[in-house]
Amino acid sequence: MADSNIRTAQLVVGIYSFILYLLLTASTGDLLFWQYGDIILAILVSIITTAVSYKILDNINGYGFLLNPIKMITLLVYAIGPLFYRITKANIDIAWRVITGKITPGIVKIKTGLKNDLSITMLANSITLTPGTLTVDHKDDEFYVHWMNVTEDKPEAEKLTGSMIRWVRRIAE
Repeated sequence: MADSNIRTAQLVVGIYSFILYLLLTASTGDLLFWQYGDIILAILVSIITTAVSYKILDNINGYGFLLNPIKMITLLVYAIGPLFYRITKANIDIAWRVITGKITPGIVKIKTGLKNDLSITMLANSITLTPGTLTVDHKDDEFYVHWMNVTEDKPEAEKLTGSMIRWVRRIAE
């Protein structure tokens, strides 16, 4: 990616980290919800994050969605909606399996069709965040996932991930 896009992506990362820091430290203070020290620290954290992100952004492709506000809103909707629903549903399922002893663990291979590093990382992390599953490895667009409910040798990716692949594709590709 061109240097100007990396600089823009760094600026977006800095702004996001500044806003996130302020959201996490909001309370009562001198200036709206913050103390002056909180704002200075937020600026320092965003500068450090921006400086560190250069090396990361230079080595990873597919972060262009950071520059697209619609995709960022889609990411937020995904995190609050489908991903949270999937995590909640998996928690209940795992609790039921632990109580009843109906656990059939194993490693399965699923084909995702994802192409860039960011979307592959996003899906691997989404799968791992879901209780009862752990992304063990990937090769190209195939994932090896440890799953607590293996019922067939080659399950459809949709059965394991639900709508996560479609959401990740929509956000990061």
